[in-house]
Amino acid sequence: MRIAIVSGNAEGPTELNAFDNALYEAEIGDVNLIKVSSMLEENTKVERLPKLKAGSMVNCVLSSITSDKPNDKLIACIAVAIGDELGCVIEKSAVNEDIEKVKEEAVKMVRYMMDKRNVEIKDLIVEEAHHTVEEKGSAIAAVVYIRDDIISNRN
Repeated sequence: MRIAIVSGNAEGPTELNAFDNALYEAEIGDVNLIKVSSMLEENTKVERLPKLKAGSMVNCVLSSITSDKPNDKLIACIAVAIGDELGCVIEKSAVNEDIEKVKEEAVKMVRYMMDKRNVEIKDLIVEEAHHTVEEKGSAIAAVVYIRDDIISNRN
């Protein structure tokens, strides 16, 4: 299995546009995202996100948060733990919380998932996006499941 870990944050004229702009910043704004649960296959490989075919159906674990309250501090976080047998992903989002605290909580949850399954963590990755709202803002972090059929052959 191959995955990419991405994040983005943005403003927009509406909350939906802010969310769409954050997806676009993360380079996943031109595809259809299908939210899946938090499991990865054995020996999952993390890669740079390739250019995806517009309109593709793309599986992902998505953390997102949007607000229209000026000065809200938005945090979207993904924690990925990869082992030899399997991997787990945690999504966490928060408003007006300490970034490090949110990341620590995500790591604690993904470690628990791996411990519960008696799988040793070989690689642990945390990705977060944060954004201070001006008018309408959004932050996203995602694990994108990469398949050959969704990769664009256009430059």
